[in-house]
Amino acid sequence: MLTHGRGSPDTRAPRVAIIGAGFGGIAAAAKLITSGIGSFTIFEKADEVGGVWRDNTYPGAEVDTPSHWYSYSFRYFDWPRTHGRQAELIRYIEDVVDDFGIRPHIRFGTAVRSLVWDDARHGYDVHLEDGTVEEFDVVISAVGLFNVPRYPDWPGMDSFEGPMFHTARWEHGHDLSNANVAIVGTGSTGAQLATALAPNVKHLTIFQRDPGWVTPKGERELSDLERTQLRNPWRYRFERYRSFAREQIRFWGGKQMQPDTKENATAQAQGEAYITDTFRDRPDLRAAVTPNHPFFGKRPVRATGFYETLLRDNVTFLPKAVERVTAGGLVDVSGHEHKFDAIILATGFRAAGYLGEIDLRGRGGVSIHDRWNGEPDAFLGITVPGFPNFYMLFGPNTNMGTIVYNLETQANYAVRDIRRMRRTGVTAIETRESFHAAYNTWLQRALAKTVWKTTPSYYKTPSGKLVVPFPTAMVVYWAMTRAGRRIASFSRRVRRSDLRTASPQEPQRLADCAA
Repeated sequence: MLTHGRGSPDTRAPRVAIIGAGFGGIAAAAKLITSGIGSFTIFEKADEVGGVWRDNTYPGAEVDTPSHWYSYSFRYFDWPRTHGRQAELIRYIEDVVDDFGIRPHIRFGTAVRSLVWDDARHGYDVHLEDGTVEEFDVVISAVGLFNVPRYPDWPGMDSFEGPMFHTARWEHGHDLSNANVAIVGTGSTGAQLATALAPNVKHLTIFQRDPGWVTPKGERELSDLERTQLRNPWRYRFERYRSFAREQIRFWGGKQMQPDTKENATAQAQGEAYITDTFRDRPDLRAAVTPNHPFFGKRPVRATGFYETLLRDNVTFLPKAVERVTAGGLVDVSGHEHKFDAIILATGFRAAGYLGEIDLRGRGGVSIHDRWNGEPDAFLGITVPGFPNFYMLFGPNTNMGTIVYNLETQANYAVRDIRRMRRTGVTAIETRESFHAAYNTWLQRALAKTVWKTTPSYYKTPSGKLVVPFPTAMVVYWAMTRAGRRIASFSRRVRRSDLRTASPQEPQRLADCAA
């Protein structure tokens, strides 16, 4: 009989449920396997891995970050270009899944609907969409930030007689080559899509509600010599750390995100110069694309070629919002109707709606959505008091820098706690309310000094609270996760005699680079 008492730890590996098989869920799985913990299941509602990159198959889909930086520290990939495209990113994540033997742990086509904490046994009842319930000791949510498309609420949405779909739900069966197409939205997705689609349709009309700052990305194919050099693990690691250092120097102290600073003014001047250079002969377009908010007030769009796309003969740029949909097209806010064969919605995601599709209930049956009341927060964006053994990847206020690095940092946080549970016999780990409150007080004070506070964006809740970004460099966040994990939490043990035993798997060696 296994017991939990001081000095007699239970060394079984906790049973872990991971929700989502995107970059975050696969990072957590790889970290668990490397720690010798094979007692986990990944619940993925889709039929394949990839998360946001599986869902977004629109023309031109690719990352904004250099490929060797938008990847795991522990897995090299022979990237063909500076910025990974959607198909290459899917191939990369599939390679990681196969290399680490993760696929047998994934249950595809299985959505999690609710999680209910059982304080008697220190675990969660995981309720699945098919009505079944399974028991786990720990839950890691890796559902992501950009997984629920934002559909507009325009009148007449069901009246359009042609195809109308969201970029994250691309309908590949339509031939748009001889079509008059509308794109609504000029964020990162809209800019990428417009650049790729314009040469391949009869006419493209782009609706812009509010301009954002745009900078060229500088993407290109890598030469054979560069690819050969990057196959050397040390060179690959060097390029990763060089990118990391550049980004940390750039964002150290958050000066670029603060109004009336030299750093922010310099960034804005560069954005203005790019607009002036591109639209020197088109003052109408120059005025239409110039934002009225400070640089970084909204997420800047990194898109080479988007501004040049607006100058094409077969492109019409309308700096107007849409008012309603008709059977034949769209009516803008000035009352003018535009006829289209197809309408594509590049209208973003419900980014601030964390865990929006999951009913999570912690100690005492408290719902996390009731606790949040529309204003999500968490300690380091990972844990919430009252919800033991529950970890979020890409949770509130963790959108900064390169997300794959952040996902690894958060996965490390969760896996260290799980290793502690296996090593010491602890059965419940929970963040202290005092640390949670202190952290979020500091966080909101720091965010109040930024340009994000002055600008409407998806970073905010309806009340204006910033719940998406982190206010300073990634290295600061990393240090907080390392220093704060143990001191900010308390642990408990429950005495159980019917624990399932599990033999830890042999650790798999991480390839190429250390995490």
